[in-house]
Amino acid sequence: MPNIEKNKARKGVAITGIGIISAIGNTLEENRISLLSSQSGIGDVTQIKTKQASQIKVGEVKLTNDELIDQLNLPKDNNFTRTALLGLVAAKEAVKNSGISIDASIETGFISATSVGGMDKTEIHLKDFPSKRETQKYVSSHHAGDSTQKIADALGINGFVTTISTACSSAANAIMLGARMITSGQLDRVIVGGTDALSKFTINGFKTLMILSDDVCTPFDEDRKGLNLGEAAAYLVLESDEMTKNKNVLAYLTGYGNANDAFHQTASSETGEGAFLAMQKALQIADLKSSDINYVNAHGTATPNNDLSESMALTRIFGEPMPDFSSTKSFTGHTLAAAGAIEAVFSVMALQEQTVWPNLNFRTKIEETGLEPTSVLKTKNIQNVLSNSFGFGGNCSTLIFSKR
Repeated sequence: MPNIEKNKARKGVAITGIGIISAIGNTLEENRISLLSSQSGIGDVTQIKTKQASQIKVGEVKLTNDELIDQLNLPKDNNFTRTALLGLVAAKEAVKNSGISIDASIETGFISATSVGGMDKTEIHLKDFPSKRETQKYVSSHHAGDSTQKIADALGINGFVTTISTACSSAANAIMLGARMITSGQLDRVIVGGTDALSKFTINGFKTLMILSDDVCTPFDEDRKGLNLGEAAAYLVLESDEMTKNKNVLAYLTGYGNANDAFHQTASSETGEGAFLAMQKALQIADLKSSDINYVNAHGTATPNNDLSESMALTRIFGEPMPDFSSTKSFTGHTLAAAGAIEAVFSVMALQEQTVWPNLNFRTKIEETGLEPTSVLKTKNIQNVLSNSFGFGGNCSTLIFSKR
């Protein structure tokens, strides 16, 4: 990547607001309390009728669609999917947290990520679409861009609006694109993040891949059995340096990298090549050495393939000593396209609290690498947090958040 982008990134892409809804909390503060008390949100399936309910654990948001609709003051005849509802809750909180006003005086962009889209409604009404007119309002809400446009409209954003869908690295890539829009001078402010809801389609798909655990997930554990799916949404307000004078800056996005190891449709390479290249590029953009990273919020899905591959990549980047690292998917489950944004918010919180979030449920080191994640809440000096998000198709993305 050209040095000019590296130099621009060093000027600072400021994060001035964050918002989140996940299995561990319906608000930013609730998520913070759960992290600080090591309280996981993973449990039984309660909101979806699926034959898999007794065989899996998930990270569900503890609000029904009707409760979300009431909270957002939407009309009863709306055609919002759960993906759009979760996204709007988190995006509105991010705007409120930032204290910005969205009006014509400052062009504000919106970049949102999703992989599930409106599948939660489509799978319910698909067979009824031809015969039941009242269900047809959900036809247009199926595609990935629908939730993005609904959220943008609700926020009053009518400028640059786009959707990213690169599997489980989607939200990280949305954040990355937002940063590049700022450093290139195309936007001064952009709201970035992602949203995904649980659906039978997703559950059945991952069940077919045989990578779902029947118990709470155990990232980076030798005896890990698979992942827990989750649902969530999170957004961050990014602003250029020029926009943040006399404003409270929560953190800076100082580095970002994207790579693809082109190894397999759903598996990561044995050497973690894509992950290694993404982390290496992010460090270059941030102008940081690997020893400058104080905490790694790992992708850590708790699948046999991912955790070994990511461990190999971490070893290649950091060597010894290894910085504190953990997977917060042990709190929320794997929230797919939203994961990069969820963990971006958790990374900003780690900087604010000067705390490493624990890797819950860990017991035994992976034999091949011997790496041990931080398994208890740990307070320390944290200046730079590296966050990984890896997706099917070899989509690997890394973000670096800094306190400076």
